[in-house]
Amino acid sequence: MFLLDRRSRSTDPSSALRGKVIAITGAARGIGFETATQLFNAGATVALGDIDDEAVGKSAADLGVEGFAVDVTDRRSFDDFLTAVEDALGPIDVLINNAGIMPVGDFLSYDDALIRRTYDIDVIGVITGTQLAARRMVARGRGQIVNIASLAGRLPTPGLTIYNGAKAAVIEFSEAVNAELESTGVRVSTVLPTFTRTGLISGVQTNRMIQVLEPEDVAAQVVSIIARPRLRVTAPRSMAWVHANALFPQSWKRASRRMAKLDRVFLHYDHEQRAAYANRIGES
Repeated sequence: MFLLDRRSRSTDPSSALRGKVIAITGAARGIGFETATQLFNAGATVALGDIDDEAVGKSAADLGVEGFAVDVTDRRSFDDFLTAVEDALGPIDVLINNAGIMPVGDFLSYDDALIRRTYDIDVIGVITGTQLAARRMVARGRGQIVNIASLAGRLPTPGLTIYNGAKAAVIEFSEAVNAELESTGVRVSTVLPTFTRTGLISGVQTNRMIQVLEPEDVAAQVVSIIARPRLRVTAPRSMAWVHANALFPQSWKRASRRMAKLDRVFLHYDHEQRAAYANRIGES
């Protein structure tokens, strides 16, 4: 259980966010940058981190905040990022582990290097950042870590096998660490977005049965879980039923996948439309 302070109960998120030092990985674009923008506008002191040093420098300059290069798969790089943020802005109140990639396609055709890269970024990177930040926060007796997972961590889907496994790991890891640290004043939260209009779903043909959010919609949920800390939240909140998905019979799951075409959309996608993202993450 989270113990909420008076600021957390406020209906105005700005009152709970003003002055907080918040570091975000994978923040040069997409959900990460939109989250940074909303937090900055709410009065938080924000630092952007991204492996793309040119992109993060431009994004940070556009927003008027600090930006740093960070490779979340490299422990020393991650620790250096946290140190640089604290040297520039003061102790980190919140770390948002947002960096991640989403490969799609036939499981039997996945390249071993891509599988390892996905887990290095989406799982090991989250674990590393959580541990490094939590050590600093526990020493101060306060802090929050927000790990960006996905509804895919609760909804096994053909064509998303590697991503499904990675995000499921993030969800359970985060809850376990939160339980372990709950007496220290450090909270670990998880946000589970649905498919979001970023490079991750480029080339994937969605339909009216598959809800797609804008990055600002997901960012709003990240902001809300910082302003009022909870264990986890889905984006949209109406998808909270996914936490019970494991209880549903396989026949129901198969039927719902067919109805929404989730049994094929990540197996049969537009390779040309996805080419730029695929090249960036090493998918092609």
